[in-house]
Amino acid sequence: MFTTNDGSFFGEGESVVGEKQSRSDFSEAARRRAWLIGAGAWAVPGLGHLIQKRWVRGLFLGGVVWSMFLIGFALGGHLFTIGGREQGLAVLVPALWMVGDLGSGLLYLLCWLLNLGFLETPQATARVTFEYGNTFLVVAGLLNYLAMLDAFDIAARRKQ
Repeated sequence: MFTTNDGSFFGEGESVVGEKQSRSDFSEAARRRAWLIGAGAWAVPGLGHLIQKRWVRGLFLGGVVWSMFLIGFALGGHLFTIGGREQGLAVLVPALWMVGDLGSGLLYLLCWLLNLGFLETPQATARVTFEYGNTFLVVAGLLNYLAMLDAFDIAARRKQ
């Protein structure tokens, strides 16, 4: 049971507006499709919305994520990974940034496979825009996580 804003309760089978929703209304094939759309939305920014024919939203969100990713590199940012230089709890700091970067999906994986953007060179760190670039790269990944969840929610009929 969960509490709504007005203090009333609704169970697992009820929506917030009080309508009964049956689990059989949402077939196993539809569930699988929602998960595949979510995975596709993570892999290629904007793809989840494009698959569902949400053209404007897909092109806009995908374009913003791709632009932020490319701008981050242009500003001299680098992608984070767990490198092994840190010890103890200090490993968590780059791991958090890596989780944000990983949200860019195949963009991150492609850079990892080609070993692009992971080196933190003294010339890159000396740039005034270095930290801005890092922030753009992480925010691109975090925005893609939100876009992925939005595409999944649309596919799962949680929102329109």
